[in-house]
Amino acid sequence: MPPIRPGEPRRNLVIFALVTVLCLAWSSTWWAIRICLEEQPPLSSAAVRFVIAGIAMAAVTPIFRKWENAPPPPTWLWVVCGITNFGAAYGILYCAETVVPSGIAAVLWAIFPLLMAGSAVCFLGERLSAKQWLGFAVSFTGIVAVFSGDLGGIGEHNIGYAWLLLLSPILAAIGTTVVKKYGSKHSSVVLNRNGMLLGAAMLLLAAFIREDPLAITWSLRVTVTTICLAVFGTTMTFGIYFWLLRTAPVSMLALINYVTPVLAIVLAQLVGDGSHGSMTWVGAGCVVFGIALVVRK
Repeated sequence: MPPIRPGEPRRNLVIFALVTVLCLAWSSTWWAIRICLEEQPPLSSAAVRFVIAGIAMAAVTPIFRKWENAPPPPTWLWVVCGITNFGAAYGILYCAETVVPSGIAAVLWAIFPLLMAGSAVCFLGERLSAKQWLGFAVSFTGIVAVFSGDLGGIGEHNIGYAWLLLLSPILAAIGTTVVKKYGSKHSSVVLNRNGMLLGAAMLLLAAFIREDPLAITWSLRVTVTTICLAVFGTTMTFGIYFWLLRTAPVSMLALINYVTPVLAIVLAQLVGDGSHGSMTWVGAGCVVFGIALVVRK
């Protein structure tokens, strides 16, 4: 056994604490979105969130840039990131969550790491083990189980919203794959800042075309929730995750992928956001277990 270096237990404790913060923050964002959508149209609500988050990201970018020794990304790269990961993915997610309860949304979006593993095989030259292929099969079975249930009580006439939601992680996986393939040597901070601001601009444009953003209501509850989503659920979590990517073991980061949907569906059950029958829980369990097989080394 290698000797324990001075300060390593404390460092591991900090990493564990920050991973816990990420799991709690990202699992609660699904319900926070539903709170905003109770009073606001989806595109306008998403646009305001990312305008605030983009401004906050622009403010902290000079600080994070000091930790990087990388050139800014090419324009086309952050444009792709802004369109896929922020503008399109979150616009679709917000529209779908007007109907789909937060717990179901979190479970369906949990296919993202599976999509990334698949894209790594197709476009990044990686290989999957037999255990990982088994994970794909188990997770697919879980998705089938979720769709065979009541989907949180949305009814068969609204099942299209659940299928629509699946487009969000697909688009995010496309953008992330492009960034992973072509952006590894470029500044991730600048990439995310520019992409986030572009996504905010896209959402604002779509909101003015489809909705009336200037007429949305701002109760205290929605105002606080929007600020928390932007600052804590977007800018803060990115800052933590950026640091963890450089310092934390991959196995620890993998925990986020399968802890977050479980916490999200438990929170949805506690706050009464949708009904969750037995098939929902079975499906969620299969999805999470499958993800664990795929992403855990």
